[in-house]
Amino acid sequence: MRQPSEEEIRALEAEMAKLTVDDVVLQTIVTLINLGARKAGLADDAEPDLPQVKKAVDAARALLPIVEPEHGEALAPVRDALSRLQIAYVQKSGGQPQPAAEPAAEKPAADEPGPAQKSGRLWVPGQ
Repeated sequence: MRQPSEEEIRALEAEMAKLTVDDVVLQTIVTLINLGARKAGLADDAEPDLPQVKKAVDAARALLPIVEPEHGEALAPVRDALSRLQIAYVQKSGGQPQPAAEPAAEKPAADEPGPAQKSGRLWVPGQ
């Protein structure tokens, strides 16, 4: 494998200097949504891997609030894609939550809305 030249290294360093943490977080969210869609079998006829889809949804949802304050309405297409992935997950899972990989947080009483429902965000089974 060939080593990069000094000029190539300087060009790469110049690009890295322009890069922001927001850029990386946004790209990570988009990557998670795209990977989640593939794992859901939306890109091809592959068998869905629902635990992977759930993990992609959870990770994207966890990262979104980090960039929302600065990017607000520009994130509408990302939020829309995430919502479509969540809907696909619910449809493919039959509305049944997948087993949690870690202990679940304390859940509200059955007659009390959970945090996702209170916030107006789309509800995902098991959360």
